[in-house]
Amino acid sequence: MKVSNIKDFKAMKSFSFKNKTARFVKQLFYVSVLAVLFSACSSNDSESDNNQSEYYFKATLDGRKINYYDANFQFSGNDGRFEHITIGGFETPYPKTPGELAPNSLDFEIWRTGGNIPAGTYSTPTEPEMIARYALQKKDGTIVYNTQNANDVFIVKIESISEKGIKGTFSGKLTNSSGEVVEVTEGSFNLPDSDLVNPS
Repeated sequence: MKVSNIKDFKAMKSFSFKNKTARFVKQLFYVSVLAVLFSACSSNDSESDNNQSEYYFKATLDGRKINYYDANFQFSGNDGRFEHITIGGFETPYPKTPGELAPNSLDFEIWRTGGNIPAGTYSTPTEPEMIARYALQKKDGTIVYNTQNANDVFIVKIESISEKGIKGTFSGKLTNSSGEVVEVTEGSFNLPDSDLVNPS
């Protein structure tokens, strides 16, 4: 697709992020359904490493310290490269009663299609395809805070990354469509690949 001017480029980028946001919300939904199904299973089954205290996804949002449930790290890429990583989780356990509101969630993702995401520091808006989101669930809908605003700076420092897992820290500001800001501080993660950590 040829982009003729900056307006077309912004529209195309906005469309790309909307698709990625919808795709990730869908992934979180499926992860949540799996979490509910697995939590119904007997706890006598052999537990995997994801229940050990060495794994975590936590942060402070506007002064509230949160240790996230159903935290998850996923990646994709070709030839052993990390071209896309996603990290996210829920503030509280996912409800087991149908019709209850889903918990608030925090996630971020970094894309380097055709490239690689090694250990290092990544931030918005300088990283072209990086986004962070906080989804606040209300009875009348979801309020999304994210890094779509050029003034929002969200920093992720990856200390280590491999096919076994990822470790690092994060912080930044997220803004909703009304201009309200959520401050994310003291963020840190140590997650295995694809396993749910702190399952609900």
